[in-house]
Amino acid sequence: MKYDFDTILDRRATNSEKWRTKDGELPLTIADMDFKTAAEITAAMKKKIDQGAFGYEYPTKEYYEAVADWYQSEHHAHAETDWMRFTTGVIPALTASVHHFSHEGDNVLLMEPFYNTFYNSIINSGRHVIASQQLYDTATHTYQVDWYDLEDKLANSLTTLMILCNPHNPTGYVWTKDELGRILSLAKRHGVIVISDEIHGDLVLEGADYTPAFSLPNDLTTNLITLVSTSKTFNLAALHSATGIVPNPILRERFDRAINKYEVAEPNLLAIPTTIAAYRHGADWLHQLKDYVRGNKEYVAGFIKQNLPELQLVPGTATYLLWIDTSALSDDSQQLANFIRKDTGLIINPGTYYHGNGAGFIRINIAYPRKQIEDGMKRLAKAIADFPNAK
Repeated sequence: MKYDFDTILDRRATNSEKWRTKDGELPLTIADMDFKTAAEITAAMKKKIDQGAFGYEYPTKEYYEAVADWYQSEHHAHAETDWMRFTTGVIPALTASVHHFSHEGDNVLLMEPFYNTFYNSIINSGRHVIASQQLYDTATHTYQVDWYDLEDKLANSLTTLMILCNPHNPTGYVWTKDELGRILSLAKRHGVIVISDEIHGDLVLEGADYTPAFSLPNDLTTNLITLVSTSKTFNLAALHSATGIVPNPILRERFDRAINKYEVAEPNLLAIPTTIAAYRHGADWLHQLKDYVRGNKEYVAGFIKQNLPELQLVPGTATYLLWIDTSALSDDSQQLANFIRKDTGLIINPGTYYHGNGAGFIRINIAYPRKQIEDGMKRLAKAIADFPNAK
């Protein structure tokens, strides 16, 4: 079956957070996709709704087997079903874990630039963000871990948790197996629990596949909580479901207490059937989606190279979110983003949201029909041409 990724959806009247914009504006921002999800998933939703009974639900054996089979078939990674726990989303599970596994005043370690919403989970819980800055090579536009700094911050007596994005968000970098092993080994040495957000793991567009952290050797996963979800993979964010995968039985019992205490373990009506349908029947849709998004990325890369030499695309290989170096044009990406919107109606995320060296970057979502991406690039080119005159 060939799926349609070219039809432009009108989402302005659908309560879409991303599309609460003025007429004529184009938001290439929030990390959801402007594509219809797989027909097999929609059919599962309709079947559930047609039953007409909307009482309490619970995750089934079939649910956990679907998750396990998916990671085996797509990523050659083994996970036991008894390692798994249902949660109402990555952010609720992460917030519950921050509360449960640390104390007020503790440090939670991140590697910046880093996904912005997780800061809220830390700061609103009375914990402190402690950041290890990734090393940025201005010649190759690539990032590397500052291993000395990372271990120094893990060794801090107040550091009790580390949050990892695997693949990294916003750079799209896919950690190697060796890098993941080294991170987990350092964290274990210093008694730090690692929470690995892996919701972009299914969206590696080129190069080597990502390594699920839970698939590493047992001696490296004793301090690991992995969070996975269909939300980004199949455009199901509004259904609020995720799975925690915790190989260590002692840590798993503590994770159980965390998600139950903070009431993030009860699925909504559609969470179970859609997850099962996605993992059982969504592979073909996902593979076609990645081909399409890869084409969008190649188009954007070519457009920037030909028309916008001031910008540099960071060569991440995962996600449908592009991290673009704008430092040659401006050292204030918030100001730049505001100008781009005012000048052309194109809305993008300023890199300042993501801390670190983000003031010299912007982030653009390319999970849209090609015509909208072409429109977005034309607007971006106009804004970049107009920007020097506005300074």
